[in-house]
Amino acid sequence: MALLNLPLDQWPLSPSVTFLITLLTLYLLLYRLSARKLSPDEPPVLAPAIPICGHVLGMALFGGKYIKNLGIRRRDLPIFTLPVPGSRIYVVTDPALAAAVQRASRVLSFTPIVPEVTERVLGLDKATVEIARWNLDPGPGEERGFLADIQDMVYVWLGPGEYLAELSLAAAAEMRDEIASCAVSSSDPTDLLSWVRHLVTASTAEYLYGPHNPIALNPTLEAAFWDFDHGLGSLLMSILPSITARRAHAGREKLAAALHAYLQAGLHKTGSKIVQRRVDIALAHGWTLPAVAREELSFLFAGIVNATTSTFWILLHLYADAALLATARGEVEAVLEAGPSKPRLGITALRDMCPVLVAVYRECLRLGSDTYSTRLVKEDCVLADRYRLRKNAVVQIAGGVIHADPRVWGDDVDAFNPTRFLDRREGGGGGKQGSAFHPAAFRAFGGGKTLCPGRHFAMNEILAFVALVVLQFDMKPARGERMEVPRKNDGVLPVHILEPVRPVEVLISRREDDAAKAVRGVEFVM
Repeated sequence: MALLNLPLDQWPLSPSVTFLITLLTLYLLLYRLSARKLSPDEPPVLAPAIPICGHVLGMALFGGKYIKNLGIRRRDLPIFTLPVPGSRIYVVTDPALAAAVQRASRVLSFTPIVPEVTERVLGLDKATVEIARWNLDPGPGEERGFLADIQDMVYVWLGPGEYLAELSLAAAAEMRDEIASCAVSSSDPTDLLSWVRHLVTASTAEYLYGPHNPIALNPTLEAAFWDFDHGLGSLLMSILPSITARRAHAGREKLAAALHAYLQAGLHKTGSKIVQRRVDIALAHGWTLPAVAREELSFLFAGIVNATTSTFWILLHLYADAALLATARGEVEAVLEAGPSKPRLGITALRDMCPVLVAVYRECLRLGSDTYSTRLVKEDCVLADRYRLRKNAVVQIAGGVIHADPRVWGDDVDAFNPTRFLDRREGGGGGKQGSAFHPAAFRAFGGGKTLCPGRHFAMNEILAFVALVVLQFDMKPARGERMEVPRKNDGVLPVHILEPVRPVEVLISRREDDAAKAVRGVEFVM
């Protein structure tokens, strides 16, 4: 106190030292403020190195790997709190606790987040967003809003049943024709991801939106679509997107305009039944046609992106390992049957009778998926009878952390090892090799009430695509003797299966054995 009463000319410290002490004191005060719990039973708080805003900066600069690295460093914490300006993020890294989050769907819900996210990413107008917000999470007997109706319809239609079979067969047939007619070169290098992108994009647009779909009518929209995809993180930030996310914004607007013209012409009536039903539901809830066009961009996105990157990783890992490729190819050949007029390939047989192929599929999803299952805390609650969560905070189940946990997957957790899915079964238990893994540990499709409704279709589509390719083509690296598998690019927002950090160039040649010839005109059956 005596120092505070001294005249300025008698202050014993230099101005620079005084400034540094003041700055350090302010930092320590802010750090302590950032590290404090709001209640004794709140999950442990990880204070940011830069008080108040450090975690937000970390996520903006380092993408999904920021939270993933925090979770990996603090494996001792099944859940922790990240203080952010005006709110809290509760990060769940334990499968058992993830299951508890999924069971608490009444108070921990993804649905309230949807309108704001779609407004930013799709560029929806305010009136449409208000329609989307209305009765979006109704209780029993309450009137249903747009989101409740559209989600229920998609879950029912894409669940096991007649329509799933119908759409799966249409997708497989379209992919068969695209792959059979695609150009390949055994002398000119091909970017494998770009090759898969084109085939999946063209075939998906065709089987979902019909022969007059916007991408078929204007192939330049394919590049616009991938510009949109690669700028999703910047669009989500929504800070002058036409400037800060210029290419993504321009791509989105081109696609929205093309889809609007497609709907105005009534061409969606030549598309799939699920697209027609989606349009009908949106219009019945008061959406304008331009808004419906933007909403359909989200469905096109859901149909293309994960299928593309998943297929890329599966093909890369297969062709990088000759023995693994031979085994998977042999499994597919074994289920290829003679039909009355043409060979037949059963999609159910690919799922049930090709264990190595399915194990490769699942292992690629585990390694490639760092996605977060996100929920809003609708009211103060206690999770698992232990952790108090505050209203309006966000809960994130960190899929990337769980997928990298050696306690769940074994000591070789960072390695590509599809055999872990050959001698394991979901259903609980420990984490040693050969034992069952917790059902909430595999996060590629989320879980609980927000479990991806398209997961059955995605598996059918991807396995059919891979089967067609491995029977018809050989691939070798464009340079060198070995096919190198690059690491995934985890420095971006993990909204889907992650892409590689660099291109993979291959030389592709057609096979001419009996199986290759047979599958070019194969009839897909369930």
